[in-house]
Amino acid sequence: MIPRMTESMTAPRIVVVGSINMDLVARMQRLPRPGETLSGDTFQTIPGGKGANQAVAAARLGATVTLIGRVGDDAFGQVLLNSLREYGVGTDHVLTTPDCSSGVALIGVEPSGANSIVVVAGANGHLTPADVLAREQVIAAADVLVVQLETPLETVATAIRLARQHRVRTILDPAPVPTGSLPAELYQADVISPNQTEAEAMTGIIVHDVATATQAAQSLQRLGASEVVMKLGHLGSLICRPQGQTEHIPVVQVEIIDTTAAGDAFTAGLAVGLAEGRNLSEAARLGGAAGTLACTVFGAQPAMPSRNRVDQFLSAE
Repeated sequence: MIPRMTESMTAPRIVVVGSINMDLVARMQRLPRPGETLSGDTFQTIPGGKGANQAVAAARLGATVTLIGRVGDDAFGQVLLNSLREYGVGTDHVLTTPDCSSGVALIGVEPSGANSIVVVAGANGHLTPADVLAREQVIAAADVLVVQLETPLETVATAIRLARQHRVRTILDPAPVPTGSLPAELYQADVISPNQTEAEAMTGIIVHDVATATQAAQSLQRLGASEVVMKLGHLGSLICRPQGQTEHIPVVQVEIIDTTAAGDAFTAGLAVGLAEGRNLSEAARLGGAAGTLACTVFGAQPAMPSRNRVDQFLSAE
């Protein structure tokens, strides 16, 4: 069991620089072929975006969370802001971009769970290095900075560089992996946490078990990563420390309802654990529990588990 932060301790401070999307989800019996029109079964609008998901998950786990990002001046923008605030995420540094749509993801889902997704960056694509630099003191005051790749790469690199200047620990969730190689400066993040598919795209190594995950993690270190925490789905996670030592962290198997944003829950748990001063193994266990529990509820942000639920899960484990 991972010991819980006591009431006398200060809540960990997490800053997330990242994307904010509205997910437009249509469920259908099968995905359409090119040029084909089908009738759908249901439609939902669900707040999402990797940055927003991770911010909500960290807040649910007891952290004080500030999100740096952008929404558009459309109807979705205010809905997204209101949703973040309801989950306890600080939005003072979420900017509204004039004459621009908010980020959206158009998602079609079959009964099997197979899906097709088109992401339109919208305002997320307007988050600039200058936006980040103007919030230097916000980042400097954090315990951990979390970034992903749904905003411009130069903005992500600026956030990592700024955090390192202030000795703030950084976590990069390299999703989506860009076409071509990842810029070298992004490997300066203290912890890089890809999933299996992302690790394959970054290294060319097909990850299907712990052994191949180890090979991919060590390959990432040769590319410049310091510490790697690889998300392995039902296999749990794999830690690879600076000298190449690895540790497999298994997870308890549960009935899967929806894997959407499970990786975001894991990243948030990892960040909260590190911000609380836990070692990498303990933080990965916290992340694994959060990610596992997120799979038992439909949706992204609504599925993010509370800290009490995570602690009870770890105690039972």
